[in-house]
Amino acid sequence: QVQLVESGGGSVQAGGSLRLSCAASGRIISINDMGWHRQAPGKQRELVATIARYGTTVYAGSVKGRFTISRDNAKNTVYLQMNSLKPEDTAVYYCNGVILSTSTSQYTYWGQGTQVTVSS
Repeated sequence: QVQLVESGGGSVQAGGSLRLSCAASGRIISINDMGWHRQAPGKQRELVATIARYGTTVYAGSVKGRFTISRDNAKNTVYLQMNSLKPEDTAVYYCNGVILSTSTSQYTYWGQGTQVTVSS
């Protein structure tokens, strides 16, 4: 089985920073795209950022220039550095990874989510 475990969430004042981490473990042959999504109360889950295996990144317009996604392939870990946080960034943040766990099985796995709260 494959597990993704997030860490690093918490509460911060507007303008502050947080760094989220997400480590994948279990039966893993390789990990392709990894990413972060978020879901605020009463809203749909939305894409925050993705990163391909060799580093190509995509960001939502609302976070571009403030958030940075990165990964360490040796550690099967993806990071999200969040700077200049705003109250509207408040949400549960979920990581995901497209993971090859056997020679023929590739699925998208999700973490359990970590809360980020930004106060004004």
